[in-house]
Amino acid sequence: MEWFALSLLTAFAAATQDACVKKWFAHTSPYEMALFPLLYSLPAFLVILPFVPRPQLDGTFWWSLAACLPFDGVAFLLYMEAIRIAPLSLTVPYLAFTPVFMLITGELVLQEVPNAAGIAGILVTVAGGYILNADPGGTGVLAPFRNILKVRGSWMMCLVAFLYAFASVFGKQAVIHSSPIFFACVYYIILSLGLLIILTALRKISLRSLGNGWKLGALAGLILLAHALLHNSAIALVKASYMISVKRLNVLFGVLYGGILFKESHLTRRLVGAMLMVGGAVVITLWGN
Repeated sequence: MEWFALSLLTAFAAATQDACVKKWFAHTSPYEMALFPLLYSLPAFLVILPFVPRPQLDGTFWWSLAACLPFDGVAFLLYMEAIRIAPLSLTVPYLAFTPVFMLITGELVLQEVPNAAGIAGILVTVAGGYILNADPGGTGVLAPFRNILKVRGSWMMCLVAFLYAFASVFGKQAVIHSSPIFFACVYYIILSLGLLIILTALRKISLRSLGNGWKLGALAGLILLAHALLHNSAIALVKASYMISVKRLNVLFGVLYGGILFKESHLTRRLVGAMLMVGGAVVITLWGN
């Protein structure tokens, strides 16, 4: 179960990254909030890359890399804006919908068709995300879905989940045609420099602001480094939809971080939903392959 352990560690790293970035940089713009972890992880990726064996790269690697970048770049900016303006426990749960979208994208791109148990586990995971976001004052079974339109952070995160469904399968395709560590280094170097150049040209960021927060930025960069290396190592070992389903346990960690660091409400109900997601991950782990 090496892939499950790596995916679970990825979930914890992702939730820790969200909580730290929100706590440390929520006072900045969403563009600067996104660049802090990316920019300060860049030196580490540049140092690691020369020591990573260079695999034989084919055309599939390059088109997968090129396809992944715009999906992930837009998703990352939307992600930062969503957690900046809304509670973690209200926005992050929508990422549970990524595996549902991946049932379509995984089959289209990777020809991965989950078996019945895998589909059941994914659906249970999504059901947990549904309960996590249920509004106590809402009426009807569709109330959580109506909240998507009412809460800006929620519909933005739902869009992020959709974009990640594409980014994840294109990213795995690139990993298959290279190696996990090599792809992580190349990908984040290009993504970080690309966003830095584009956002600077559009005057969406202040380089002085990014420089003044270098101490916390360095910590955020190290967390993103761990997240990236764990993610790519895990997704190379198993079907993309299964890995992402387990990674979505970051919802559980995110709800806990929301209560501990930001004193967010409705934690009991949201933890019940999060535990359903744990159950879905167990089904996937034991019977999904």
